Amino acid sequence: QVHVVESGGGLVQAGGSLRLSCAASGSIFRISINAMGWYRQAPGKQRELVANITSGGTPNYADSVKGRFTISRDNAKNTVYLHMNSLKPEDAAVYYCNADLLLGQFLLPRNYWGQGTQVTVSS
Repeated sequence: QVHVVESGGGLVQAGGSLRLSCAASGSIFRISINAMGWYRQAPGKQRELVANITSGGTPNYADSVKGRFTISRDNAKNTVYLHMNSLKPEDAAVYYCNADLLLGQFLLPRNYWGQGTQVTVSS
């Protein structure tokens, strides 16, 4: 079994910060992260890409969060983080991670989604 789990969501005031985490694991076999993206979806809106990070650690950001959010990874912990600063009410959404995963040297044939973590930003 493969599991991708987000954590770190919560309620913050506008201008505040949160750090989201996404950890990948296998029940029996070791899973590692190749590349990972953070997405978000607000009610009535389409899911949108927020940021992604390559296997080599190169980050990419949506224009709406550039300069405010930082994506990083800790390969030893099979975890990718999203540091969110200067949060705005329009950042409120369920945040999901999507991972390209490795089983040993082999890329798994599909991507894996986490269940999401809620971020609420008060005015």
